[in-house]
Amino acid sequence: MAEPQENPADPQVDAEHETIDEAIDPAAQLEQAYAAFDAEREEMRNRLMRALADLENSRKRGEKDRREAALYGGTKLARDLLPVYDNLSRALSLVDEETRTKAKGLVEGLELTLRELTNIFARHGVEKLSPQPGDAFDPHLHEAMFEAPVADFAAGQIIQIVADGFRLHDHLLRPAQVGVSSTPAG
Repeated sequence: MAEPQENPADPQVDAEHETIDEAIDPAAQLEQAYAAFDAEREEMRNRLMRALADLENSRKRGEKDRREAALYGGTKLARDLLPVYDNLSRALSLVDEETRTKAKGLVEGLELTLRELTNIFARHGVEKLSPQPGDAFDPHLHEAMFEAPVADFAAGQIIQIVADGFRLHDHLLRPAQVGVSSTPAG
């Protein structure tokens, strides 16, 4: 046998709904709904603002990464070419007049190669650091290879340059390798 269904016109059900509806004030319902909507709107606004801030930070970070890659992307290659520069410089420093006259073409080729390498370095922001004897030792730019007391130099002055240093824009690729004067023996 089928169960009796509730009839919407049933006075008992209507009386129940009226009692519930009368118990809740429509103005209070509206205020609750507005408060819930306002809280949800504020939460969505905060989430939107955080998402926009994250997006802006990501954009700035990406732009900074692109700038640094453009400026410093060749750091490894530049460091790898420094020994080539050193070897060419050493080879040319050993050339005397006799060798220059006997192997004129070879010496000119070495000079041209070194000049071209120097020009390429300059085009890409690689700057040679060439301290001079008597300059003050700077641990941010120089690497002390040895220390010796020398009468004509004050303590902390460069007395000999072992190898030039190099900088890529504002980053040090290799410090200049130098000898430094210690306090002269009295």
